[in-house]
Amino acid sequence: MQPTDEELVASVLAGQRSRFTDLVERYQGRLVNYLFRMLRNEQDAHDLAQEVFFKIYGALDRFDDRYRFSTWLFRVAQNAAIDRIRKRRLKVVSLSRPDDGEGDGGDWDLPSSDPTPYQDARNVERGAAIQQAIDELPWEYRELIMLRHYGELSYDEIATLKSMPLGTVKNKLFRGRQMLKEKLSDYLTD
Repeated sequence: MQPTDEELVASVLAGQRSRFTDLVERYQGRLVNYLFRMLRNEQDAHDLAQEVFFKIYGALDRFDDRYRFSTWLFRVAQNAAIDRIRKRRLKVVSLSRPDDGEGDGGDWDLPSSDPTPYQDARNVERGAAIQQAIDELPWEYRELIMLRHYGELSYDEIATLKSMPLGTVKNKLFRGRQMLKEKLSDYLTD
């Protein structure tokens, strides 16, 4: 039987520091996925996940075992992602190569954008449509959808994380999904 998160935390605090690896392995995929959905950059998601685990490790003695470890982890991750988003600055990048003095400036040779087979193209299109529909949701619904479906948190964990009654979380997730269904009605009929 696998130890609970709280048992692993207790083991780490009791001196078995290597047990923290079990927590990282347990949550790394879900955390990176959640952060990727917030940051829209795979490398940033991996980097921030590492930073979050580092923060958590350093603050493990402040973990309140009356709450779930996953709730605490995702709250720290959410705050870190919001901080990262706030710090981003729009970068302007030229698509032209600088002239090297020998007339070799001009446009870059960009990879071909030839269409892939229909099924792959349709999946990419649907994925983009779903992401756009999620992006268009009001923040209160978008955040809950991301926590539930990308962070894979339970309703109870979300309620604790957001300090909301469980019924409110369920209701807002239902309404958020209904809004997504309306926005995606064209794609659901294909």
